[in-house]
Amino acid sequence: AGPWSAWRRRGPAVRPLVAVRASGRIGEGGAAAGGGDEEAESKASSFGSGDASVPTGDGSDGLNEPPVESKSTEPINISNSNYWRDVRANLVRREQELLVDPSVPAESKASSGEAVHQLPQKWAHPITMPEAGCVLVATEVLDDDSVFERTVILLLRLGSRGTFDGPFGVILNRPLYTKIKNVNPSSFQDQTTPFGDCALFFGGPVDMSMFLVRTKDSSRLKGFEEVIPGICFGFRTELEKAGVLMKSGAINTEDLRFFVGHAAWDYEQLLSEIRAGYWAVASCSTELISDAVSTDPSCLWTEILQLMGGHYSELSQKPKQDSS
Repeated sequence: AGPWSAWRRRGPAVRPLVAVRASGRIGEGGAAAGGGDEEAESKASSFGSGDASVPTGDGSDGLNEPPVESKSTEPINISNSNYWRDVRANLVRREQELLVDPSVPAESKASSGEAVHQLPQKWAHPITMPEAGCVLVATEVLDDDSVFERTVILLLRLGSRGTFDGPFGVILNRPLYTKIKNVNPSSFQDQTTPFGDCALFFGGPVDMSMFLVRTKDSSRLKGFEEVIPGICFGFRTELEKAGVLMKSGAINTEDLRFFVGHAAWDYEQLLSEIRAGYWAVASCSTELISDAVSTDPSCLWTEILQLMGGHYSELSQKPKQDSS
């Protein structure tokens, strides 16, 4: 699998459901057992020195087992899914416009020439339940959490109740400010290795590193699962396939984003955390996520909250809560 190998986090004892946030092992007192950015950097520095096989988790009865890899040979067709996401976003936008100016009916706006159905390039709005392709935006409740404070997590799969195949995703806005070739330079003596100039990001505290691929033509990315139009994901064990695509010119360095680890939950655990107010759940435009994958995402948390509007916009301007 090459030098980009998985790291293994520390495995404290399993806590009660409400005390475990995104497998970050947060205790009842709110202190994270994960080490935050410092731990992420130390884990990244171990690239190439660990076992290149698929990690087997920490023995927590499947709670933190790595997700089952996609066995599909073709990208999942989600064109209809994208359509209803846009329709829903339009309905939300029109409702918000009516709240601002209830005296002007939607029909009048349409007749006046305003493109009611024309969405802006970047949009985000709250949704009540998580779904594949949505984002989880950390609220002020997590401001004392060194791993998840002010993070934005792209949910790659939702999973289902009663199975160990629970929700998982990657943190989009935790850059490690290093490239793969700087983590283990000796492994890149072979100049044909295609990923050396790709940046590394902290994806979460759970074993099994992952990567996202941005594409304008998902039909060229056979074998990768498409989470929203133009964004596919792969596991560390699928690097060889990504390398072939890169050498063939189907994708470029700037189309890839590599994540050290990922975040994962039991299905009911995630719902419990959302109900407890740890996460705001949002649907976002493809362009917003695509930009986050290809450019600096350091302002993504603020940008999404402001696009969501209302009290979310107010949250984006609040200083971090001081737990001391």
